[in-house]
Formats: sequence, structure tokens, C-alpha cells
Amino acid sequence: MILAHLMHTGFGPFYDGLLHLFVTPDDLLPVIALTLVAGLRGPRYGRAVLFSLPVAWLGSSVLGLSLQAAALPPVLAAGLTMICGALAAADRPLPIQVVTVLAIGLGVLNGWRNGVELAGAGGGALVAAGVASSLFLIVAMLSGHVTSVRAEWARVATRVAGSWIAAIGLLMFGWSMRGV
Repeated sequence: MILAHLMHTGFGPFYDGLLHLFVTPDDLLPVIALTLVAGLRGPRYGRAVLFSLPVAWLGSSVLGLSLQAAALPPVLAAGLTMICGALAAADRPLPIQVVTVLAIGLGVLNGWRNGVELAGAGGGALVAAGVASSLFLIVAMLSGHVTSVRAEWARVATRVAGSWIAAIGLLMFGWSMRGV
């Protein structure tokens, strides 16, 4: 199962990591949801997530790779997906510190899980660097786009996307609890 988590592109470990998020919905969805939250709140929030999420993810991945400790339960990732999706759907004012802590928490949680799985699959720090680069690009492009949205219907569509991610997080939560 661990080997299925690491995609081999044939272009090398950095590119394997670069594409990792796009084949791992449990990593991608909370990132999208948190980026929607940041974008809805404005450029300062987008920049906070842009610089805190990839750094926390990369640092935690490298720790998970080197320490080779136990992976965190998937129920935590599902819970964070629900929370981030619900915050995007609610579109309520939040202090920038809360959004930054969420970004760091998401980075640490999913980065650690990725690092542990990469260690088991024979991945290395280049894969983790590819993932962090991909995160930076996703957050930069998506939060920048959402920040620039002015039409009310587009903000509503963004909130609907957040509610769908929250619903998917609920499904992920139920699926992760099936073996407990």
C-alpha cells in the first residue's frame, strides 16, 4: 500500500514529488480548502499560507523521513479536511493567526505522514522538495485567483467548493473509521 502512495514518473524523484499532490486527494483537498479560505480573506492571508504551509510540510516530511516513526492516523487528515472545507464554506472573518496556525498544522500533519510513507517507499528528500514546490505553486495560483474575485456569484461558487470539500472530508472520516 505504501508503494501505491508514491508515483513514479520516470523523470526523477523531484518530479515524482511535484506530481504527488495531484494523485493524492487526501493531501490535495485540505490544501485547496485552506487556500480558498486564505483567498477569500485577502492577499495577506494568501501570503501567510503561501509561506507557512510549504515550509511546515517540507520540514515535517524531512523529519518523518529521517526518524522513520509511526504514521499518523488518517482520521486526522479527514478531520482537517472537514474543518478547512467548512471554514471556506462559512466565509467568516478569521484572525490571520488562526489561518497561519491551520496552515502550519496541515503542513506538519500531512508532511509527517508523507515523510513516513516516503521512507517506507524508498523516497527521499528530493521527493519532499518536489511536494513543497507543488504546494507553493498551488497556493500561489489559487489564492491569487480567489483574492482577485469580486463578483458575488464567484464568491458563492468558492464557498460551495469549500462545502463540497467538507462533505468529502466527512466521507474520508467515515472511511478511515471503518477499520477502527
